[in-house]
Amino acid sequence: QVRLVESGEGLVQAGGSLSLSCVASGRSLSNNAMGWFRQAPGREREFVAFISWSGGYEDYSDSVKGRFTISRDNAKNTVYLQMNSLKPEDTAVYYCAADKVWSYFKDYKRLSSYDYWGQGTQVTVSS
Repeated sequence: QVRLVESGEGLVQAGGSLSLSCVASGRSLSNNAMGWFRQAPGREREFVAFISWSGGYEDYSDSVKGRFTISRDNAKNTVYLQMNSLKPEDTAVYYCAADKVWSYFKDYKRLSSYDYWGQGTQVTVSS
């Protein structure tokens, strides 16, 4: 059973930075896509970023492009999300996700493309 555990929860002022980590246990995820999603109060969970199994391809939502960077360290079974120039609208619970098998035919912006989810970590950006 794969377990994903996020860390990096915090409160930061607008314009500040925060870094999230997600460590996987149970099996190696070096051949799997990993992504970050977020859910604000009263809203649906939405895509933030994903990274391919090799780290050679990344994609971001338009709302975070240019401000957030996803990366991974397969040796540590860990994916990161560096968040810069944070805005109050970035306030949400951030979730790490991983799929079972990488595929070039999956839409990794969709929640349904992922099989494993973390419990989430709170990010709050004050104005």
